Amino acid sequence: MSAEHDRKFFDTFMLVLGILIGIAILLYVLARIVASGTQEQHVITDPVNQAVVAERIAPVAKVAVAGQDNSALAPVQAAAAEPAKELGGEEVFNMACMACHGAGVAGAPKYGDKAAWAPRIAKGMDTLHKHSLEGFQGNSGFMPPKGGRADLADKSILNAVDYMVAGSK
Repeated sequence: MSAEHDRKFFDTFMLVLGILIGIAILLYVLARIVASGTQEQHVITDPVNQAVVAERIAPVAKVAVAGQDNSALAPVQAAAAEPAKELGGEEVFNMACMACHGAGVAGAPKYGDKAAWAPRIAKGMDTLHKHSLEGFQGNSGFMPPKGGRADLADKSILNAVDYMVAGSK
């Protein structure tokens, strides 16, 4: 009787284990489907990512042919760093800030959450602007300098802060 009982337990255990593994696989597939329609599209359309990919896939070398015009093969002179252009607040929010302020990651106040923004707004816009540019670590979370996007102009970051404050008053 003990062997029969053990066999029944083993069969039931394997059935439950198989169902749990099936659910886990289903959840993984569902998560990948959702991510492909949201996160991956956001990363692909990011201008910084596009520039990095273009640099990565550029040809490594060019061939000079004797007797032909090879002036296009001259070394490229490093261009002077052009200043980052100023972007609007909503554009910067959607491009850089939404990752944390859209979901409340790392203690970031969510866009439109008046209760979370009220104590920060009370400190004044100068303080908010300073923390957004220089970064800040407080009791409720961490804000990296420029939200981790050092390539953006200071004015663009300030526009995004103004946009989030206006939407949270």
